Amino acid sequence: MTLMEQIIARAKSQKQRIVLPESLEERTLTAADKALADDLADIILIGSRKDIFALAEKLGLRHIDKATIIDPATSEQTENYVQLLYNLRKNKGMTEEQAREKAKDPLYFGCLIIKNGDADGQISGALSTTGDTLRPALQIIKCAPGVSCVSGAMLMITPAREYGENGVLVMGDVAVTPMPDANQLAQIAVCTAQTARSVAGFAEPRVAMLSFSTKGSASHEVVDKVVEATKKAKEMDPSLQIDGELQADAALVPSVGQKKAPGSHIAGKANVLIAPCLEVGNIGYKLVQRLAGAEAIGPILQGIARPVNDLSRGCSVDDIYKMIAITACQAQDAK
Repeated sequence: MTLMEQIIARAKSQKQRIVLPESLEERTLTAADKALADDLADIILIGSRKDIFALAEKLGLRHIDKATIIDPATSEQTENYVQLLYNLRKNKGMTEEQAREKAKDPLYFGCLIIKNGDADGQISGALSTTGDTLRPALQIIKCAPGVSCVSGAMLMITPAREYGENGVLVMGDVAVTPMPDANQLAQIAVCTAQTARSVAGFAEPRVAMLSFSTKGSASHEVVDKVVEATKKAKEMDPSLQIDGELQADAALVPSVGQKKAPGSHIAGKANVLIAPCLEVGNIGYKLVQRLAGAEAIGPILQGIARPVNDLSRGCSVDDIYKMIAITACQAQDAK
């Protein structure tokens, strides 16, 4: 069974309620239809029932009637959600009328459904920017306890099965926080390890904090940041298996790890890689993807109290279907 097949199986084993606010986007509605046909998740679509069913008929979709469809313009719950948003944001200057206007936005409405306990996760981005996806999530659902920054993890499936977990590694941050400080980098490490458990199914995440130095082989302020972040991550989660600073080869190759970091319980065995900054993480995963033929799945947003994931506007139906499964696995773990 492939990793993605395992993720789909886990999603089906404990179905979650996943909101798709971009209900009139053709790829999104087609992915929703497939998810409903496969019993992957309970799908919540936001929008006009008439318009959704008209598009479903045009696309030849046959399972949309299994979805829960909520129209903010007619739902009996809308006013409750308006008041929820107002109470959450009034200290930031939001008026009741502004809350009523914001609630008309499906991305805000979906996050309000989650905040009220009526759904478990949300996916958008086929039509919207990353900022549009994150803004309501951070304003309404907010970050998980002890976390102040959102980050993005990538599942890397490589043909080199001797590395990571039979060729599977999880890498962060590859998508969100450009230049994390030591505290943020520690949070990224803890959150990425959690993603490795909940999504990749790792029984034991082994986290390597990457740098251009291994255990003091070079001296620089950016190395100091990684060392400090490693210490803070251990304080955040004393059970976390983590070490740093480590060069990438020392983190992945047993013989190199033994030579450069003798006595390290992570060197040569890492299955979770934490880049020191977004520039390194983003460039690194794309080089591995293009030059080494690795499959990259994600980014998976992490650090939000309930899962909200972002899609590329160039995504395929299959990409959205996979993200429904991934979001469902995150939601299982967040409860």
